[in-house]
Amino acid sequence: MSRKKIIAGNWKMNVKPSETAALVKGVAEATKDFAGKVDIVCCTPAIDVPAAIAAAAGTQVEVGAENCHWKESGAYTGEISTGMLLDAGAKYVIIGHSERRQYFGETDETVNLRARAAIAAGLTAIVCVGETLEERDGGKLEEVILRQMNVGLKDVTAADCAKLVIAYEPVWAIGTGRTATPDQAQEVHALIRATLAKLVGAETAETVRIQYGGSMKPGNAAELLAKKDIDGGLIGGAALKAADFAGIIAAAANA
Repeated sequence: MSRKKIIAGNWKMNVKPSETAALVKGVAEATKDFAGKVDIVCCTPAIDVPAAIAAAAGTQVEVGAENCHWKESGAYTGEISTGMLLDAGAKYVIIGHSERRQYFGETDETVNLRARAAIAAGLTAIVCVGETLEERDGGKLEEVILRQMNVGLKDVTAADCAKLVIAYEPVWAIGTGRTATPDQAQEVHALIRATLAKLVGAETAETVRIQYGGSMKPGNAAELLAKKDIDGGLIGGAALKAADFAGIIAAAANA
């Protein structure tokens, strides 16, 4: 079946609030010809979300956040609730990025709590999975993906999948300049879809979009996006330059 491509920028800890409008408007202008053809998302630091929402108003660009808590409110200093994000106007949230796992104690269990909370609130959860270089070289790729999927998506239903995107991010290819070959990426995307089919059914699994999140750039996007199970990209560094981000979106529109 045909799945609409989705290109989401993950700004990480970059771009000040005062710089946000210029970048969002630059993305909107550079990608206006692709409105309706590709879902275009800027996932920003929480402090940038209001400025990004304002700048994206009336354009094809949608806005997301980079994390959320699973509780609606409470004594969780420094956290952001799904209700706060919705109230600001966000539509997406990244869950379980490898940097959250590496630096901030994220586990498959907390990924599950955050993902279910985001989906229940009406946000689209971009749930990240992926292996380290040590795990890949150690022959544990399949084991890692299965664990992250089975635990991270526990109790996520077929109906919930309307608000689910999965991002495959080979950790060894993030910010390193290294990229999985299109065939390597497709192999893991197919594994993810097959695993999802066991969790929510094959028919539903065919509707869920799976992004590639390992150093996708304008120069390699078309080849990656041509693969059967690669439905978009979760973009890091290239999302910080409107022209580069637009180049990836153009490849998605033409895939």
